[in-house]
Amino acid sequence: MSLLLDNQFQDLPPDKAIDTKLFLEAVAHIPSFFDCLGSNVFSVIKSDINGNILKIKAVYVKDPAKYVTLQDIVEAEREAHPAEWPKVGATLALMWLKRGLRFIQILLQSLADGERDENNPNLIRVNVTKAYEQALKKYHGWIVQKIFNVALHAAPYKSNFLKALSKGEEVKEEDCLANVRQFLVNYTVTVDAIYDMYTNLNAELDYTV
Repeated sequence: MSLLLDNQFQDLPPDKAIDTKLFLEAVAHIPSFFDCLGSNVFSVIKSDINGNILKIKAVYVKDPAKYVTLQDIVEAEREAHPAEWPKVGATLALMWLKRGLRFIQILLQSLADGERDENNPNLIRVNVTKAYEQALKKYHGWIVQKIFNVALHAAPYKSNFLKALSKGEEVKEEDCLANVRQFLVNYTVTVDAIYDMYTNLNAELDYTV
């Protein structure tokens, strides 16, 4: 079974409110996605995502009844820390987490759309580069960008990456990409909803690290 389909994101209600508990259960499996990319260089993103998930979870478990949705957490922190917000607590953690989730979204969508280097069709460097440039690069200073330039060149062959997504099983490329497309449906809606929430609450920051 596909690593992605084993950990599907749930449908969102009409108001696009994201249930905190269900979200945390789904994203708990996201760090393992970066193991499929093979290189230890990607462990930087994996570690960052994992750390941000833990920060959000630490806030949630203090009062699950109060923090039913992600927006409940962000708004509560805005009220509790008006001077520091949004650069505080779970609000800041979710801000960075959504960027990591967007990286995955763009990478997988690019593969599903068939984008590739015609001279090297079995490389996913084009897809990883697109995802990095659109989701993360603007938030990184030149030192971090250099680290990721190394990561881009360490990206695995597409065949190896898709096999890893299929948990080591030999699966036809089109079947694997069909699983990717299925996973992306609810995943994309969820990531977009988080971005929209940050825009609507004026919670987005664009500083670099």
